[in-house]
Amino acid sequence: MTKKFTTQHADKIVGKELDYKTHGDGIVDQDLLLDHDPRFSSILGTGVNRRSFLKAGAAMAALGGMMPTPSFAAEKKFDPVVKLGYIPITDAAALLVAHEMGYFKAEGLDSEPPTLIRGWAPLVEAFSSHRFNLTHLLAPIPIWMRYNNNFPVKITAWDHTNGSAMVVHKDSGITKPEDMGGKQFAMPFWYSMHNVVSQMLLKAHGITPVIRPQNAKLAPNECNFLILNPPDMPPALASKQIDGYCVAEPFCAMGELKANGKILRFNGDIWKGQPCCVVVMHEADVMDPDRAAWAQAVHNAIIKAQLHLGANRKEMAQMLSKDGKGYLPMPSAVVERAMLFYDPAYYKNPHAIQNAAWDQDRINFQAWPFPSATSLIVDKLKDTTLTGDTAFLDKLKGDFVVKDLVNYTFVRKALEANPSWKKDASVPQSGDPFKRVEVIST
Repeated sequence: MTKKFTTQHADKIVGKELDYKTHGDGIVDQDLLLDHDPRFSSILGTGVNRRSFLKAGAAMAALGGMMPTPSFAAEKKFDPVVKLGYIPITDAAALLVAHEMGYFKAEGLDSEPPTLIRGWAPLVEAFSSHRFNLTHLLAPIPIWMRYNNNFPVKITAWDHTNGSAMVVHKDSGITKPEDMGGKQFAMPFWYSMHNVVSQMLLKAHGITPVIRPQNAKLAPNECNFLILNPPDMPPALASKQIDGYCVAEPFCAMGELKANGKILRFNGDIWKGQPCCVVVMHEADVMDPDRAAWAQAVHNAIIKAQLHLGANRKEMAQMLSKDGKGYLPMPSAVVERAMLFYDPAYYKNPHAIQNAAWDQDRINFQAWPFPSATSLIVDKLKDTTLTGDTAFLDKLKGDFVVKDLVNYTFVRKALEANPSWKKDASVPQSGDPFKRVEVIST
């Protein structure tokens, strides 16, 4: 019988409260004009209108009063039950599959049914208050949490690679990055790979990203970036209240199939094997020797789930969709497209896939957190237009973050026990699979 984990003792953690109203999707922007669009209410449970959007923003601002111990100064006993929160995107697929397919249970772990959260700000808040002990976060978020807010978070693996795209409305006149001047472009969170990669591409083509009210006058070479929760993006695009967005799947596929959108560029075609969401845990759960067996079991389950996903994409897309177990609130056809459809011949107008020789998939599933990618993310964040106080980035070094923020022990042991992970397209197919050179093509 696989052992059960029952270690119990208290942690003391300190840190500054997260100013998610400034940095994330809790912004209440009086100039963000979103009118009601009922076309998506049956699919996403949202129609998006200005009043409800502002009300939602205000609710997120007050979220601390609804969550237990919203301050980081708290005492929390270790609970071996896996408590997972997630955004309804394919980035979370491995964690969801680990629960649904019994991989946590096979490792001797109890896991509660995963909790769906609509936006990144409330997910960050819930994780920081210990409502969840395992989740996925956009790769830049733990950097911001640890070094701007002194929150003891650790990256322990990658959830996936690729799996995001830049989507624009078919009637926007946008066929290339140079056409983004004067447009409104939505992100899911300021500290996101979507923001980093989109700005990287636009700057390379002479477009300057800015962050202004939606009704502000823009120069011909300026693109205005704003924040929307992922489920709000397709309705806003369909109603032409934004010109485009960059987000994780399946909201890109949803934009194509339901919002009159088209793919401008896949993020994984800009950054080969692009990291996006990472597995994060509380530092005490990672670093305490008494919890090492528990942490290892968690990662064993995640790796097995990733391998199962890669080998059974269609079946897992069905299971995750609202036609299956309902983890993602989209029909199976949308989720299947997000996990399977990556055809260079189809995506030629505009040329959303320009590096077919990279042999990537629309989304890949492998867990190794390549140090080269972490270091590059730190460097790219310094060149990305962000809101709030970004002074913490000035002296932050990639090599330091690689060693300080990321724990490699558990994921490496799990991967070494499952060598087929090396076959994933985002892993170098020659030489040391644990090292790679980051490749970017704008």
